[in-house]
Amino acid sequence: MSLSRPVEHKGYALTDPKKWNDLKVTDFKPKTFEADDVEIAITHCGVCGSDVHTLTQGWGESKLPLIVGHEIIGTVTRVGDKVKDFKPGDRAGVGAQRGSCMSCRACKDGLENYCPKGIETYNAVYPDGVVAQGGYSTAIRAHQRFVFPIPDEIESRDAASMMCAGLTVFSPLKTHGCGPGKKVGIVGIGGLGHYAVLWAKAMGAEVYAFTHDDSKVDDIKKMGADHVVNTGKKDFAKDYSHTLDIIVSTRDSFGDKMPLGDFLSMLYVHGRFITVGLPDADDTLPPVHPFDFAPNGCLLGGSKIGSKEDCLEMLELARSKGIKPWIEEMPMCDVGKALQNVKDNKVRYRYVLTQDLA
Repeated sequence: MSLSRPVEHKGYALTDPKKWNDLKVTDFKPKTFEADDVEIAITHCGVCGSDVHTLTQGWGESKLPLIVGHEIIGTVTRVGDKVKDFKPGDRAGVGAQRGSCMSCRACKDGLENYCPKGIETYNAVYPDGVVAQGGYSTAIRAHQRFVFPIPDEIESRDAASMMCAGLTVFSPLKTHGCGPGKKVGIVGIGGLGHYAVLWAKAMGAEVYAFTHDDSKVDDIKKMGADHVVNTGKKDFAKDYSHTLDIIVSTRDSFGDKMPLGDFLSMLYVHGRFITVGLPDADDTLPPVHPFDFAPNGCLLGGSKIGSKEDCLEMLELARSKGIKPWIEEMPMCDVGKALQNVKDNKVRYRYVLTQDLA
């Protein structure tokens, strides 16, 4: 094994669910180091809506104490004997998954992000009982397949939020054929949605952005959207019937006000509505009727983060086209403020925390 220097394992942890954004610095037991593992000293970590849903118990009970964060960038400090592509001193990233079984059909097909036994970056439990802790911390260990090399041209602060937000929307855009000649709709222009606009435009599509927030219109145009549609206006979908090849929805709250039928009506024949936003467990998609699918033969589906192949393609797109996310940086100790602002939809458009514990 290659070892450069030991790292401490401590981070900002949830200890009391009633104080969901009052995180306490806590030592933790890291993953048991194995031959396929890469250890990273964390320098930056993005703040994701997933973190809020987990800390507020919206997705179920957390394993306390719990450190969240899965948009991780840092410097490799240690690699296992089987690791060939990383060495101490390299910059690397980890997203929302840190392991899988490596033997199922999905893993063998390069679709490890859909492995039924996948290990999420935090709030998961390894077979030996160690609880996976996330990136609001000093260090992380992950299987090499879930560690991504960061191109020299991409700054760490910019790469951080690509690890989840960027990848989560790049993957379905790639999978469902975003490119020249395609008309692509993006619903919800927040942390994920702003990335979807940036990627779709860079991939050569004609981009339609859907938002209910007029204060974001100028920003959305600067991101590259060709059309901005206010979903708060009556009959907003009427002029776009049978128009869009793909719609990617990043909304992480639905309720009865989500006009799903209107969005489906805007799809061209066999067009696809893909939802990547994951609301609280009790916030389900609004009802749909078979009549919503018959006129255009449209399809409704989802997507889960992205594979290593997807991530490497995304990073190359960002590198080659000089794409930068719209981020706000703050020290990791201000994580409580960042989390509250994400919950209140005040961030424009992604927070990145910088290390202050190491």
